[in-house]
Formats: sequence, structure tokens, C-alpha cells
Amino acid sequence: MSYAIDLSGRVAFVTGASSGLGAQFAKTLATAGAAVVLAGRRVEKLKTLRAEIEASGGDAHVVTLDVTDLASIKSAVAHAETEMGTIDILINNSGVSTSQRIVDVSAEDWDFVMNTNLRGAFFVAQEVAKRMLARAKGAAPGSFTGGRIVNIASMAGLRVLSQIGIYAMSKAGVVHMTRAMALEFGKYGINVNAICPGYIDTEINHHHWGTEHGKKLIEMLPRKRVGQPQDLDTTLLMLCANESHFINGAIVQADDGFGV
Repeated sequence: MSYAIDLSGRVAFVTGASSGLGAQFAKTLATAGAAVVLAGRRVEKLKTLRAEIEASGGDAHVVTLDVTDLASIKSAVAHAETEMGTIDILINNSGVSTSQRIVDVSAEDWDFVMNTNLRGAFFVAQEVAKRMLARAKGAAPGSFTGGRIVNIASMAGLRVLSQIGIYAMSKAGVVHMTRAMALEFGKYGINVNAICPGYIDTEINHHHWGTEHGKKLIEMLPRKRVGQPQDLDTTLLMLCANESHFINGAIVQADDGFGV
């Protein structure tokens, strides 16, 4: 006997879907049967991903989203629900980073990271949650719609690393944001959890693993390897599943043991 997670009939909104983890999350959810809204700034890349998902038999829609712009957030979420129906799942994935010592961080560096990773993540989740809450509060007894919000934090939000201090701070904020939202939204059937990935090989950092610094970093890892985006598939699906109603406020480390 086998067990499968079926997300048919669900609509999933994925931010930062144009590449890396976001693109993998979108494909994974589409494969599980969800209709996927691909949200981000690089629209041509989103369109390419949509074509890939549709070629595999999935359902996808593209919306332009800049998480640092509140008007853009409201417009993207409204447009997504108009085109695809009510959002059942949010994958709050958009993120950026800089690499420098704390004493070298400028106000521009701080705003660049915090406005996307923490402020942007908060207001995307808030906008989607407002709609989930409105449906839940207006539903007939026993028919709460609920929802799933999965915030993509980082193991750096649990274990501070050198050179990426403000990134770690922003992701630590996402961890506490997740717990706060889980506490407030849980009674309405909206589960809020976070994934804290370790080092994952994506197109953004792929070149780094062949450098001297990258090789030294790999040697520091428990099993001397970096992960692949698909290594997070089962964690993602677990938190998005209809059956995951008892998992709320969880901070899941998916880092191959690095945080141990």
C-alpha cells in the first residue's frame, strides 16, 4: 500500500517563483495537483516556468509581484484570486542577501534585506491571511476553509553565520513571525509553519561551491555536501497537505544536520 499527498482543487501562491527554491516548490505543488500562482518580478522567467508546468499537465498562472511594494502585494493577491480562485496555500519564499561584516553594513544594505525578507514576507502573509480569515469567519459551522502558510526561513535564522549577519537577523524574524501568526490564526484552521533550509545548490550560488571558500564550507558540513532543491519536496508537501491540520507553528530544520 502506498500513500500520496493530493492537493487537487487547491490553489497555491508561490512568491519568488522565477528560480531556485521557488521554482522547485511551484513544480512540486503542481505535480501534487495544486493550481499554482507563480509570483515574482522576473515575468519572462515565470512564463517559462508556467510553460514547463503546463507541458507536464499542471495548471499555472503568472502574476507580477514586488514584495517590497504594498500596492503590488495587494494587486497580485487580488489578481491571483480573480484568475485562479481562493488561495489555499501560500509559500512565502522571496528572499535576498548580502555578504559583508556587520561593521560594513550600510543603511541601504539593511533596507535591501529587511524590506524583502521580513517586511515583504510579513505583508504578503498578512494579505493572504486576511482573505483566509474572512472566508473562515463567514463559513457555516463545520465548514471552515482554513489554509496553509509556509514561510521559508533559513537555518541562518537559528544559527548565526559570519558575513551574513543581517540575513540571519531577517530570517530569525521570519521564525518568530511564523510562531506569532500560528498562534493568532490557528483557531481558524489556518496553519502557519516555516522551513529552515540549510545550504542548497541553486542557480544563484552554484558557482560558489567550486571556489576555495565554497569547498572549505562544504568540508564543514556534517556530511560534506550541499542539498538540492528537490531535497525539500517532502517537507513542503507535508506542511501543505490537507492532513497536516495538527502541525502548526512548527519550525522545520531541513539542513542535513548542520544545525545540530
